[in-house]
Amino acid sequence: MTPYILVLYYSRYGATFEMAKQIARGVEQVQAIEARLRTVPAVSPLTEASEPAIPHEGAIYCSEEDLKNCAGLILGSPTRFGNMAAPMKYFLDNTSNAWVNGDLIDKPAAVFTSTSTMHGGQESTLISMMLPLIHHGMIITGIPYSESALSSTTTGGSPYGASHLAKGDDAKILSDDEISLCKAVGKRVAKIALKLGATDV
Repeated sequence: MTPYILVLYYSRYGATFEMAKQIARGVEQVQAIEARLRTVPAVSPLTEASEPAIPHEGAIYCSEEDLKNCAGLILGSPTRFGNMAAPMKYFLDNTSNAWVNGDLIDKPAAVFTSTSTMHGGQESTLISMMLPLIHHGMIITGIPYSESALSSTTTGGSPYGASHLAKGDDAKILSDDEISLCKAVGKRVAKIALKLGATDV
């Protein structure tokens, strides 16, 4: 099987999903590795409620095997009060098997997010998603300033990871700079994974 970068996201209104697709395109620009898009189920306050086994739209839910066998991980969530959304946190809280087995140690990782306001906690959300990945022993990659869009963007994007300003009627439409930085994240993690020895599994 060709090695793959797991692009794992939660998206409530679609903006984070649009970012995930652009990141996957960046991964696919690198030869000998592919992108695998996966999502996580929503969390319900009603304990008897459950999500369908297969989502109605978008990517399928991430499995333990998807996580275990990835060559790298790019994690995305919308911002919720300066933190990742509950469904992504719930998923990560249940990755103890991967932690115990060391499945993610020394694999590259990156993060991405979207917010409805310019200063709505993008960077703190990106950092909040890095923390469990550090505990998993992953190698965190950001966006270097060699990416020119990082210095010119007036929407999303930071050295901590890709971000998107999801504002108004066009909330799901990414700016050119945001698209460029999303693709750059995917491409960078894919290249690093190959340099670290990702091979067919």
